[in-house]
Amino acid sequence: MIEQEVKRCGQLRDIMMKHEIDGVLISNGANMRYISGFCGGTGYLLITKEKQFIFTDSRYTVQAKEESNTFQTIEVKGAYVEAIEPYLEEEKVKKLGYESKDFLVYDYQRWKNKMKDISLVPLEDEISMLRAIKNPEEINKMRQAEKIGDMAFEKILNIIKPGMTELQVAAHLEFYMKEFGAEGLSFDTIVASGINSSKPHAIPGRKVIEKGDFITMDFGCIYEGYCSDMTRTIVVGKANERQKEIYQIVLEAQLAALDFIKAGYTGKEIDRVARDIIQKAGYGNCFGHGLGHSVGLFIHENPRLSPKEDGIILENMIETVEPGIYVEGFAGVRIEDMVLVTKNGCENLTQSPKQLIEL
Repeated sequence: MIEQEVKRCGQLRDIMMKHEIDGVLISNGANMRYISGFCGGTGYLLITKEKQFIFTDSRYTVQAKEESNTFQTIEVKGAYVEAIEPYLEEEKVKKLGYESKDFLVYDYQRWKNKMKDISLVPLEDEISMLRAIKNPEEINKMRQAEKIGDMAFEKILNIIKPGMTELQVAAHLEFYMKEFGAEGLSFDTIVASGINSSKPHAIPGRKVIEKGDFITMDFGCIYEGYCSDMTRTIVVGKANERQKEIYQIVLEAQLAALDFIKAGYTGKEIDRVARDIIQKAGYGNCFGHGLGHSVGLFIHENPRLSPKEDGIILENMIETVEPGIYVEGFAGVRIEDMVLVTKNGCENLTQSPKQLIEL
C-alpha cells in the first residue's frame, strides 16, 4: 500500500510540474481513496511538492490514520478553507490545482475570496483519468463485484413471478448482493417491467408484474470500493414475436461489439459497431444512449463508448457494453456486460446467460 501511495502521489506531482503549480487539492471522494487509501465520507487531500495531508473531521480521523500510510492526518474543527490555509502558507503554495468538475461554485467562491494571494488552477479530468487503467488488484476486486451480481441474478430468477412489484424485485436483488458480500450498491437498482422497460433509467415502482412483461434489471454492487454493473432483460411467461425480434437485435449488436472491442480503438469506433446493427434493423431512433462507460471506484468513469468519444480505449480499462432498444408505448430491452479490455480483445467479467429467458 505504501508503494502504491508513493506512486500515485508521484503521478500527481507530475501533473503539478506540467501545470507549474505548487500543490493540488483533491475533493472528489473516489480520487481521495485512489490516491491516499482514505475512503471516509468527508474531507480533502492536499499534496504539495514535499508533503501530503488528509483534512477531515473527528468522525474520520482514526479511519484516515488507519487507511493511509504516507499522509499526515489533520483534524478539522471548523471550516475546511480556514483549516487548510495555514498549510498552504507553510508550504509556500502560490498556485493551487483543484478539481474543477467536482468543486461547487459556492466552494470555489469561498476559496477564491479567502485566498486572494493564491491562484486557483482548474485541472478538469486529469486526476480522475489516473484511475482509468486498472492494476491487477483492482481488476480482481471488480471481477469479484461482478461475480456477486451474477449470483444475485441467478437467485432472482427463482422468485420472480406475476403479482410481484418492481420494488419487491429490486429489494430482493439488493438483499442478495449484500448477502453474497457486497458492501453497498454501485447505483440505484433499476427494475422496469412491461411498458416501463421502454424507459432506459426507469425508477422501480409499485407497478405489478404481469404475465407477458419484459423485465429489465440493471444493477451493480461495490466490493472493497470497486463497482460492478450488469443488465439483463427477461420475459415473464412466453415472449411474443415482437419481443423476440427486439431482443435478438440487441443481442446481436452486443455480441458484435464484444467481438470487436480491443485496445487501440476509439470509444466511438466501438460504439458504431453495435449502433450500425440497431440502425440497419430500423430501430436507430430507439437507441439514444452510448454503448458503455468505464467503471472503477465510481460507476460512470471515462473514457466512454459513445458516438462522441474520441479517446482511445486502452489495455486494462474496464468498460460496460450495453446496447438497447426502447420503443415508446411498448417495451424495451438492454443487455449489459462488464469487460476487461485486453491487447487482442476483451475478458468478459459477466457470466450470466444472455439467451432470452422466459420464466
